[in-house]
Amino acid sequence: MAKNDPYAALRFKEFNLFLLVRFAMVFAWSMQFVVIEWEVYSITKNPLSLGIIGLMEVVPAVSLALFAGHIVDQREKRNLLVTCIFGFSVVSLGLFLITWPEVVGELVSKTKLIIIYILVFLGGVVRAFLGPTIFSLFSLLVPKKVYPNAATWSSSVWQMGAVVGPAVAGFSIHWIGVHGSMFAIFGCSLTALLVLLRIPKKPILNPKLGEPVWQSLKEGIRFVRKTKVILGAITLDMIAVLFGGAVALLPVYAQDILKVGPEGFGVLRAAPAVGALVMMFTSAYFPLNKHAGMKLLTAIFGFGICIIIFGISTSFWLSVVALFFSGLTDGISMIIRQTILQLRTPDSMRGRVASVNSMFVGSSNELGAFESGLTAKLMGTVTAVVFGGTMTLITVVSTGLALPKLRKLDLRKDLEAHEASDS
Repeated sequence: MAKNDPYAALRFKEFNLFLLVRFAMVFAWSMQFVVIEWEVYSITKNPLSLGIIGLMEVVPAVSLALFAGHIVDQREKRNLLVTCIFGFSVVSLGLFLITWPEVVGELVSKTKLIIIYILVFLGGVVRAFLGPTIFSLFSLLVPKKVYPNAATWSSSVWQMGAVVGPAVAGFSIHWIGVHGSMFAIFGCSLTALLVLLRIPKKPILNPKLGEPVWQSLKEGIRFVRKTKVILGAITLDMIAVLFGGAVALLPVYAQDILKVGPEGFGVLRAAPAVGALVMMFTSAYFPLNKHAGMKLLTAIFGFGICIIIFGISTSFWLSVVALFFSGLTDGISMIIRQTILQLRTPDSMRGRVASVNSMFVGSSNELGAFESGLTAKLMGTVTAVVFGGTMTLITVVSTGLALPKLRKLDLRKDLEAHEASDS
């Protein structure tokens, strides 16, 4: 095998443009979610309302995911991504207007809340198409032998946006308010759109264009169900994120438990992404392909421990450290999962497999937010977070015992096969 080149994917111009687009969109989306969380909790002072935000986004994202995957596999990817980003810009513009005092006037808080939920719902529709489109376009920008390195940099940029977005959101709420923050988010989405237009259109690699929708969907589900390693990896991550969704309760911790205000909220919100980002850059130099299955299981077990520590902490800095290490372990999981998906998914099925992945993993963040909000309402905030971390530990142990193929997974042979096919 050739010597590892930590910058292999960055030597392709189109991939660099793609990274700029991905950063801008993750920054805008994560910042927008944080600003919405703050605004909604400020209106309601009810942790369940934070869960409803996640639910409003996840319902359309899950409901449309498989259909979106079929559309992505049938359409040209660059233009489809243009449409997705335009849709996000429309939602951001709506949120900008609804938080504009001169436009909204004396709008009743309940009415304003309903409009925010509707806009979040529309954002969920966009998201159903966005994830599979990005995943499919990714594979058209670099050779297959570079996929693991490209997955690392793509995940790094994702985490960088997830670091900067929440941190900027926390400070911008303090400096320019919710309304000004929404304007910055809208501008960021337009910037992503302009950069994306510099990437040429790409060929459609699906040999079954015009295939009936239901037949296409069944084929995608059958492939994921048959490929146990993919199924095990995304199922494990889904359940871990579902029960480890403590991040959704950060406004409660910042305002009512740790009492650190919007600046502290921004630090808490960014801490997991900082940890993940550190891991992303580290893995570019030290790939995680060897014994990937055991590394995946160990990382998610560590994630659960960090969530429990965060849940019981009453110290701001201990909470920050726990969240940092939760992000670091989650970063390992993300890199390994993305590498598995890229290496073991045929080009013709990337949209559908990515859609199943978004149903399992991507949407579990919002379902986790709803679960955390609901359990916090029923059990209390601290008990809910500890319960979620404990369920994550149980999930890792049971999955490791039930799926020996995942436990013994080593990705080096997959990488060698793709290097041979590219040469």
